Amino acid sequence: MRIATWNVNSARTRADRMLAWLERTGTDVLAVQETKCRDDQFPYLPFEAAGYEVAHLGLNQWNGVAILSRVGIEDVERHFPAQPAYGDPGVVEPRAIGATCGGVRVWSLYVPNGREIDHAHYAYKLEWLARLEEAAAAWLGQDPAAQVALMGDWNVAPLDTDVWDPSRFVGRTHVSPAERDAFAAFAAAGYTEITRELVPEVNRYTYWDYQQLRFPRNEGMRIDFAWTTPALRARVDRVTIDRDERKGKGASDHVPVVLDLAG
Repeated sequence: MRIATWNVNSARTRADRMLAWLERTGTDVLAVQETKCRDDQFPYLPFEAAGYEVAHLGLNQWNGVAILSRVGIEDVERHFPAQPAYGDPGVVEPRAIGATCGGVRVWSLYVPNGREIDHAHYAYKLEWLARLEEAAAAWLGQDPAAQVALMGDWNVAPLDTDVWDPSRFVGRTHVSPAERDAFAAFAAAGYTEITRELVPEVNRYTYWDYQQLRFPRNEGMRIDFAWTTPALRARVDRVTIDRDERKGKGASDHVPVVLDLAG
């Protein structure tokens, strides 16, 4: 089975490109982030015609997550337990959706950006990650044999080599010690970040800004990851970062990260 994660930066804008990629790669399950639409606006029909079921969570033109699966979608869960709200009044944003697909519990996650270290959004980001880690630890504690994938755009660059020029990120979000500690906490909870384990090379980015020729210069960031439980980690044969999907007209600023599973 092949599962993947991809921040598409607007599902309506990139529906054709998403569909072509799914058909070309034979991906069975796709965790999608930044769909940027309400539930009633998501382009369900072309994916359903191609054999994919769709679970989507979106409130407006911001955020939004989805799971597309041609191996079934069961037990859909919108938001994880105790997912924090943001704003005044507080809103639980559409940043997390989970479903069981072909026996694997897949979570599509769009971690808050954080904006600036002194911004309220940064504190929200840290709380969001802490609550997710608590939920993830509980899932594994309840069933040590569970096959769970926490996939998505984490908006954290865990290593200095995950940004094209570390000196440009000093004092900024994505690379702060608190964010990196929050990301690393999933290892302490018993999960393995499988994409790093199988693709350890430096300069293997998953995101390039649209501005200043960042992609042609390979001035990117590695911020899209998949944390897996031990039972699922044992099934992962291969991980691919599909850099070519950043090329051409109408590309997202992120690329798919693909996990191939045995069995």
